[in-house]
Amino acid sequence: MSEPVGNSVRLQKIIAQAGIVSRRKAEELILDGRVQVNGQVVTELGTKADPERDHIRVDGKLLQGAQQHRYLMLNKPKGYVTTASDPEGRPTVMKFVERGGVRVFPVGRLDYQSEGLLLMTNDGELANALTRAAAKVEKVYLVKVSGKPSAAGLDQLRSGIMIERGKPGTREGRVMTAPATIKLMRDAENPWYEMTLVEGRNREIRKMFEEIGHHVEKIRRVGYGPLVLDVPPGEVRELSLDEVEALRKAVRPKKAASGKVTAPAPAAKKLLNAAPRRPRRLARPVLRKTK
Repeated sequence: MSEPVGNSVRLQKIIAQAGIVSRRKAEELILDGRVQVNGQVVTELGTKADPERDHIRVDGKLLQGAQQHRYLMLNKPKGYVTTASDPEGRPTVMKFVERGGVRVFPVGRLDYQSEGLLLMTNDGELANALTRAAAKVEKVYLVKVSGKPSAAGLDQLRSGIMIERGKPGTREGRVMTAPATIKLMRDAENPWYEMTLVEGRNREIRKMFEEIGHHVEKIRRVGYGPLVLDVPPGEVRELSLDEVEALRKAVRPKKAASGKVTAPAPAAKKLLNAAPRRPRRLARPVLRKTK
């Protein structure tokens, strides 16, 4: 391997910038011995390389350098898995971007039955920053619940509640959720709530309501940091430069505590009242070049 020079950067960053996987996943690839630099297997996370001089391979495939970054908003319909592939053969969200001529991957997750705003990008640095727990990027959801939760039950959710850590049956223990913001959006026998979280635990919203005795019927994510959902189900658009910069700003260290910024209630109400549309297979998305 070549000696580190002025242009050397950490391997996980190089891999993420090449659009292969997120930086967190790149770290796993390195630890698993699936990355080579100049013919030598590298397993140390602190290893640096020069992307202009060194030959870097992931699973034997030579990296071709950094890709042009793309940032897409998808309105994920329910019935799709938020992964690049699924061992059970279920359809994945990649269906909606596979004709776009660009390789991107989902940021965070929406479970199989949930729908709404899903950010997809090949910018591994930004993806990693957005999904770090310390960043506390707010996600806003519309949630339909079976039956009316009590005021005391909702207060439990607002304060934080103990839920199962992993998937059901894994016995990974229990964990306390972060405080949540909950607003009643539609009062009915099965009411709708606007719910704001700063975490992204496995099936977190469903588990939270189950702890107070209520089943969640529908979940629709309508906000992610500064983004507000504005495309129909099954459709995708590219983010503007201003939106990308707002996402970067959302993960920068805050100098002082400030008030929460969530998707405004009028926007949530508009999305709640919008007539549902049947998802359709997309034509090739029109992608504008991002500088």
